[in-house]
Amino acid sequence: MGDRDTAVRLSRRRLSAGLFSTAGWLAFAGGTLSWGREAIAAATAVAALPGKLPTLKRLTQRPPNYETPLEYFRSAITPNEAFFVRYHHPVIPQVSAADFRLEVGGPAAERSLVFTLDELRGLPASELVAVCQCSGNRRGLFNPPVAGLQWEHGAMGNARWRGVRLGDVLARIGIKPNAVEVSFDAADAAPLEGTPDFIKSLPMAKALHPDTLLAYEMNGQPLPEANGFPLRLVVPGWTATYWIKHVNRISVLDEPEKNWWMSTAYRMPRAAFPLLERFPSQEAGERTPVTEIAVNSLITAVPASGVMMAGRDEISGIAWDAGHGLDRVEASFDGGASWLRCTLGEDLGRYSFRRWRIDWPALAPGRHELWVRAANRVGQVQIEQAIPNPSGYQHNAYHRATVEVRS
Repeated sequence: MGDRDTAVRLSRRRLSAGLFSTAGWLAFAGGTLSWGREAIAAATAVAALPGKLPTLKRLTQRPPNYETPLEYFRSAITPNEAFFVRYHHPVIPQVSAADFRLEVGGPAAERSLVFTLDELRGLPASELVAVCQCSGNRRGLFNPPVAGLQWEHGAMGNARWRGVRLGDVLARIGIKPNAVEVSFDAADAAPLEGTPDFIKSLPMAKALHPDTLLAYEMNGQPLPEANGFPLRLVVPGWTATYWIKHVNRISVLDEPEKNWWMSTAYRMPRAAFPLLERFPSQEAGERTPVTEIAVNSLITAVPASGVMMAGRDEISGIAWDAGHGLDRVEASFDGGASWLRCTLGEDLGRYSFRRWRIDWPALAPGRHELWVRAANRVGQVQIEQAIPNPSGYQHNAYHRATVEVRS
């Protein structure tokens, strides 16, 4: 890295430290940061992020964490302006397309190269539709509660991503036989010295998978600033902790990444979650890294009142999984005693939301509870109750809604 880049990185860190040195204190809780009174007061001054709708639910301003409202999931593609925002560090970096540089190398690379954004755009492009979902989506629905950002259903979105295959970029630097993982750093900076930089890694097989992208477009437009402009990693089927935004450095490693965000954070009880896609070089003891997205579904036609009216409101929603392929979505109106198969909508690809709907069955007058569950082609089925875990990850319990039938 050159002197100019070093100076820029240091100046960002000093700026962040200066902004937050009077904030009182910070503490890690469920993979996010809690700030002192002055920072919280400053956070209330601005309600919406540039380029985002004011209707997004703000969880925190510093770091910027905003949730997508339920109504924006009534179509399979989530609009850019409604797409959720998740950061661990307090400031969204300002990076111009002209000044952007991507450094690619590392101890298990044959050589090092630097790419401009135009050079990346000049490589063969790939495009796919994929769900980006925070590992802690629905954390706020756990009972008893767990620490961390209290997301409801909207820490996710589905977009059409366009970029270059990560494997094509790595092929240009050459990979040594002793390569173990590929790590990713970004332009955002930790607020204080001693705060761990947000660095994530992937196993070689996932890094070289043809669907893993370095994306520069989202739904046909340049990436929004709050979603990673000018370049982000897209890891279809895996949770968003690996989808590094503003990525500017890639290293091919000859040993597992030991950064705090890999060795300690984003882990869950190994025995409780039988994942198909694991991360063997990062597994240790009884805790395993979060990897693939759990099979899930959501009723999106619930009105603001929270009560669906039979014959008036459509019963519809979305379902998704880690890319193994949805097999079915089912609905129950009798507490799971019987299940009715829903009709699946257009298939936009294995990693995408898929719309579903079902007609109203004959129900007795009064109130009922609608349950919905999804299953995929490898036998994974959405579960009745979320699996308890200290960090509130992988909540995929049946979605429930109250329905009313009038005589």
